[in-house]
Amino acid sequence: MAVRIGELLLKKKRITSEQLEEALTHERQHGGKLGLHLVRLGHVQDEEITSLLSKQYGVPSIALSQFEIDPAVIKLVPAETAHRYQVVPLSRSGATLTIAMADPTNVLAMDDVKFMTGYSVEPVVASETAVLDAIEKYYGKATAPSVAAPSGPSALEVASQALDELPSLDATGDVELLEDFEEISVEALARQGEEAPVIKLVNVILMSAIQKGASDIHIEPYEKELRVRYRVDGILYNIMRPPMKFRDAITSRIKIMAKLDIAEKRLPQDGRIKIRFQDTTGTKEIDFRVSSLPTLFGEKIVMRLLDKDKLMLDMTKLGFEPESLAKFEAAIDKPWGMVLVTGPTGSGKTNTLYSSISRINTIGTNIMTAEDPVEFNLLGINQVQVRESIGLSFAAALRSFLRQDPNIILVGEVRDFETAEIAVKAALTGHLVLSTLHTNDAPSTVNRLMNMGIEPFLVASSLNLVCAQRLVRRVCRNCSEPHPTPAIALVQAGFSPEDAKTVIPNKGRGCEMCNETGYKGRVGLYEVMEVTEELRELILVGASGLELRRKAVDEGMITLRASGLRKVKEGLTTLEEVIRETVR
Repeated sequence: MAVRIGELLLKKKRITSEQLEEALTHERQHGGKLGLHLVRLGHVQDEEITSLLSKQYGVPSIALSQFEIDPAVIKLVPAETAHRYQVVPLSRSGATLTIAMADPTNVLAMDDVKFMTGYSVEPVVASETAVLDAIEKYYGKATAPSVAAPSGPSALEVASQALDELPSLDATGDVELLEDFEEISVEALARQGEEAPVIKLVNVILMSAIQKGASDIHIEPYEKELRVRYRVDGILYNIMRPPMKFRDAITSRIKIMAKLDIAEKRLPQDGRIKIRFQDTTGTKEIDFRVSSLPTLFGEKIVMRLLDKDKLMLDMTKLGFEPESLAKFEAAIDKPWGMVLVTGPTGSGKTNTLYSSISRINTIGTNIMTAEDPVEFNLLGINQVQVRESIGLSFAAALRSFLRQDPNIILVGEVRDFETAEIAVKAALTGHLVLSTLHTNDAPSTVNRLMNMGIEPFLVASSLNLVCAQRLVRRVCRNCSEPHPTPAIALVQAGFSPEDAKTVIPNKGRGCEMCNETGYKGRVGLYEVMEVTEELRELILVGASGLELRRKAVDEGMITLRASGLRKVKEGLTTLEEVIRETVR
């Protein structure tokens, strides 16, 4: 990069070959970047280097010396980081932090600043001289000697002197070469995982998650810290930072509990932990679904809490509007056809499906499920764990189900054409098929099936109903209070001008019960599209998702946004939550 700048300046005849050679010699002696030394030797102006860097990297430039930075913005980036990477924070707009740097290709610096601040990082280029002057102005001088402006003997001279002063070393003596691949001692790992402090720490992590009502635990190793986060009501919160020395021991303990291979650190693994503990209501059991993933600085562990007591099997309490629930119940009461529940990961699809089959689970029906993984064991239902590694895929399980005389089939997810094709054929041959799909809304599910390769006439004939859903946080009942909102904001969100005059949303003030967040628990938003004869005709002629949506709304479909606005009107959630999860 340094020679490139020199070549560009030479080509523009801004410097001579002798001046370039002088600057390169200066750079070799003192370190830093070529542009800095060209400016210090007086061969070029600072502004010329900035302009050149801007063109070279395609990044906007800034005259840093003429820019006054808000002290609150400066505090976002620690002095140590600013000195180490030669970056200066300039301004913050929403979730974006703009930083000035001499080398905007330094991805490591941007990633570090992004991780430390939690903001997206937008770089602008400034000359190294201007960056160093700004760092000194706002942060003071570096505590350690700066590479960019050293004093005294060169690094090469210091190294030579140190070598001369060293006694002769034997080859195996004082220097140890560390390899990237560590030698794994299974006994040592097991011993670490069974030490009393580690067992107590892991137990605290698990029990604290249960008490806080978390749905997931994330244990994440980074270069210099170990982070534990809980997902509570859909949002991740920092909980603790255990000492780095416990990293491998915590991982080993969890893997031992989940019956995973503690010696295997290079491949992802999945397991399960079941714990029993004393609660105020008596003895309670909770399952943890464990997933380990090798990352750059160790294995990341994610545990999903599966509490059967929190599984809501009463469909009237999930959040369905009465008219949407009536359509859904009519669809699952039919003897054949397909009912699809769609939405992103963590939107409550499994709960809706389990509620559905619990409602239609009678002594006279044979219900079979293929799941990956089986989250909850339900009495009277034949549940199969999909294992792709041995060939037991969703499609293979479905084929076997059809020879098991089923009435109702639940497929965990329609992932590919083969699964979709068998599910559609099963729905057309006298079976009720329930499944999930990843789409943004109910009408786009039809196009997704066609994109998988299913013929329009098969989709039109087999599909009974599509239910799209999201989860939003409930306003805490303990600290809920009216939160008057301007009518224009309500109209922009989707309320009618008449409703906007009367609707007063609720908001949580924040209390001990909700950890000062103002939210406690979650409620579902549902978009239920019943496939009527008119919609079947549109599907047959290959109508777009937009046309299907218009027709469904004309026929009375409540969209996700409309479902959310009803919850706002009832005081169950806030306008911010609905806007975050839905579109108009």
